[in-house]
Amino acid sequence: MTEPAVTVVVAVYNTMPYLTECLNSLVGQSIGRERLEVIAVDDGSTDGSGQELDRFAALYPGTVKVIHQANSGGPAAPSNRALEIATGRYVYFIGSDDYLGEEALERMVSYADEHDSDVVIGKMVGTNGRYVHQKLYNGNHPDISLYESALPYTLANTKLFRRELVEKHGLRFPEDLPVGSDQPFTIEACVRARRISVLSDYTCYYAVKRGDASNITYRADHLARLRCTAQIMRHTAGLIEAGPRRDAVFKRHFEWELSKLLQKDFPLLDAGTQRRVCDGLAQLLDAYFTDGLRDATGVKRRVRFALARRGAVEELCRAITDEAEHGAPPFLVEGDRAFAAYPGFRDPEVGLDDREYEVLGESVAGRLATGTKLESADWEQHGTELSCVVRLRVGITGDTSSAVVALAHGAMPQSADKPGARKLPGDAARPKRVGTLTADPAGDGGTLLTARIPLEPTRTKRGVRLYVDVAGSPYEIPVRTEGQPMPLARRWGTTDPHRVAANTNTKGRLVITTAPLREPKSGVGARVRRTLSRSKRK
Repeated sequence: MTEPAVTVVVAVYNTMPYLTECLNSLVGQSIGRERLEVIAVDDGSTDGSGQELDRFAALYPGTVKVIHQANSGGPAAPSNRALEIATGRYVYFIGSDDYLGEEALERMVSYADEHDSDVVIGKMVGTNGRYVHQKLYNGNHPDISLYESALPYTLANTKLFRRELVEKHGLRFPEDLPVGSDQPFTIEACVRARRISVLSDYTCYYAVKRGDASNITYRADHLARLRCTAQIMRHTAGLIEAGPRRDAVFKRHFEWELSKLLQKDFPLLDAGTQRRVCDGLAQLLDAYFTDGLRDATGVKRRVRFALARRGAVEELCRAITDEAEHGAPPFLVEGDRAFAAYPGFRDPEVGLDDREYEVLGESVAGRLATGTKLESADWEQHGTELSCVVRLRVGITGDTSSAVVALAHGAMPQSADKPGARKLPGDAARPKRVGTLTADPAGDGGTLLTARIPLEPTRTKRGVRLYVDVAGSPYEIPVRTEGQPMPLARRWGTTDPHRVAANTNTKGRLVITTAPLREPKSGVGARVRRTLSRSKRK
């Protein structure tokens, strides 16, 4: 019998009915069953998964091999058992509730052969709401680096590995990790690999979130996840020496696995568990959270890590619950520096350095947009002069001298729509303050800005926007109406009367429109004059 091109390993525990679709996607691969070996290990299933595996083995005796064993508690042991008997030139791992695109294995094996790759990562997507990080799949890449790509955010074992590499280095899955047991295997394979390739022009893998969210990823408790992450990081530290390369991998663990321990469910834990989580985090932060990683971490995560490290459980719980209930705290602006005033800030009993609370190079556009609320919009008339009066509550305290509320022409770029604001280039032109702007402390934090903007008698439609500097960077924030009542349209001027109206556009933003009440008379000459007038305004 010829050596199969690829062995697919399937660790199975109670995944019916998803298992059937998984197996169908394997035996139907375009690579052909004569080049394929499927080794499925039933890890003590009780839902009929074992019988379904036997059915497929009977249907495809030359392709599907089944092993039955007592439950081991995770996918590591069955995966290791399959590796002991695998014969393919490559080995591929698939979750038994997921499935492959029809040409996945053929394309990945061909790509590995073409580029002499030890690891090939085929494009993976989520279904049924399953999140899968997509940044790595921005094109086909024959040769990528673990340290200079988004690969650290894609560490599942759902990849094609050259089996010679696996056996040469004795790569196996740690069987004492209930979650994350694929990470040490994947990280070491990528460290040892001569070449890692990415295949993005075809969707190879479909990751399924079960209807009851019972995937193993969704089940472990805080202490189990902490223990597993600590073991993964210790293993990785033994492979990669301290420095930028290790930081590039650990950035993922601090942003994902460890940050998730300090989310809204943390305050619901009992006091003893909270303390143990903080103690465990402190050990990892002391060992691996370098100054470079700290300064590259957003202020929200950085503060939570710092409070956990200090053992300030009360302040940590308050920081989490306050943000969940009321949103992020306002920024304290002091010249070119800005700080997020979370609990513990400048509290001598907590004793944390200001830098833990400082905005350090990150974009805060989304938080500025969320913290900017329209209090009211109105007209103010003195004789023939009319002004638009806008009152905004903004999530900034301290130095607000850079703030400008202005009427801006044109739509904001599409990139600004998601966060509702944008960080401007340092050399971007900004509108000058027209009219007056006063700043007063808001009752529940932040600042109340009152802008009086004189209106010009012309035909125009302009959006109301706030411009402000935070941590030395300028931001542009469109003002949203947020359901506030708009003032009635107003007529002003006698010799050249105009009409002004405040409206909400399709994106929920405040727009001020002015137009003359007296239109030119009809006729060819009038149409020419209107056309010329519009061309001058563009």
